[in-house]
Amino acid sequence: MAAKSRVFTSRFTSWAESVSKICEASRLKELIVKGGKPVLIKPNLVENLAPPITTPVQVVAELVAFLQEEIAGVEIIIGEGCGATSYDTHYVFEEQGYQELARLRNLKLIDLNEEPLLRLENPDCGCWPEMHLPKILFDVFLLSVPVLKAHSLAGVTLTMKNMMGAAPPSHFQQGGAWKKAAFHNRIDPAIFDLNSYRTPDFTLLDATVGMQQAHLWGPTCNPPKRLLAAGVDPVAMDAWGTELLGFDWRQIGYIKMADGILGSARYEECLV
Repeated sequence: MAAKSRVFTSRFTSWAESVSKICEASRLKELIVKGGKPVLIKPNLVENLAPPITTPVQVVAELVAFLQEEIAGVEIIIGEGCGATSYDTHYVFEEQGYQELARLRNLKLIDLNEEPLLRLENPDCGCWPEMHLPKILFDVFLLSVPVLKAHSLAGVTLTMKNMMGAAPPSHFQQGGAWKKAAFHNRIDPAIFDLNSYRTPDFTLLDATVGMQQAHLWGPTCNPPKRLLAAGVDPVAMDAWGTELLGFDWRQIGYIKMADGILGSARYEECLV
């Protein structure tokens, strides 16, 4: 039997204490230094809506503080591509506090919807044998910071689905009312194929609250989950988050497709 992937978890006490603790336990510093690349932090800012629908700026602020304190001269970029058609990602950055964070911490903000693209091909991908993605994703250590949410179409939205923010509207809106509308036609193979081209190098999952029924509306988890989780295996991270929401990852199409290919849904939880 294949070895289980490790998912590090921490009880939430405060952003400063819990983020630092889980980053240290998961050896995030060593992973970034070894790669020698700039860090691109990818939150979930799908629309201009308050947390827990979107990634709270506080968790990213503490993540940035940890990296800047631990890695001298580290270059940090925050990148996202929102799905709303009535405004751009920089509007969400401003409204959700990311512009202020960038000013205070000397960070670069980029709208992934507008970045120069690479054209990629993979004939094994049944949904997207051709994929266009921002070139910058392949020049950085990609650090995904999603939130714990159910999803009305995909079942859950965690770190693998968070990659949809990188899909450019120029190729994936296709006349829809949402900038990534083409993904909704065959959402499970679409997410799987997207991650076949690029998965996050590391995930810090905000599971402090959680959305129990859907990704943009509905009740939050009651009681709040009050956890953070981290790890390098996106499939393990998604399986862990799915089970935290009370679902079976085997019933989530794209996680089942990814298991054994993009990572392992069998995980060992390491409480720190």
